[in-house]
Amino acid sequence: MSEKKLLGDERRDWILHTLKSRGIPITGGELAKESRVSRQVIVSDITLLKAKGEPIIATSQGYLYLNPKEGAHHEKTVACQHAPDRAEEELNLLVDHGVTVKDVKIEHGVYGDLTASIMVSNRKEVKQFLTKIRSTNAAFLSELTDGVHLHTLSATTSEALSEAENALERAGFLIRSL
Repeated sequence: MSEKKLLGDERRDWILHTLKSRGIPITGGELAKESRVSRQVIVSDITLLKAKGEPIIATSQGYLYLNPKEGAHHEKTVACQHAPDRAEEELNLLVDHGVTVKDVKIEHGVYGDLTASIMVSNRKEVKQFLTKIRSTNAAFLSELTDGVHLHTLSATTSEALSEAENALERAGFLIRSL
């Protein structure tokens, strides 16, 4: 990155290039520092890029560019229920089966469907996600629905998804009917 502050379209082009080329989540603070602007400017830039249809998501680890051309993935949505103190167990169980937990969704009585990106694929990312939840005193979305929530799961094979779902059931997380 050069010493000069990037402006407008040039900065947004740089953000896209950076997110695409690194392939890992990058925080708004990191992008701001490298482009010599405030974090709020980056948040606005990301919003503009999303409005133009760029597949950027905000995860607990930072912004991530989703490249739909990367290998064929299989997806499945599962319904789960558990107390907040079992979230780590649930997430680790899933990532240990080679599954990425893309999000958590709840159906709120007032706000309707609420979805939050998680994007965890291994134990290190699970730990980072939970550390961020705890350090900010944030509540799990599922606390609003007596522990009931959905996860969108992604894996390279349908077998990995089936094995993860079976493990959820054996551990008592899976809801077969509400």
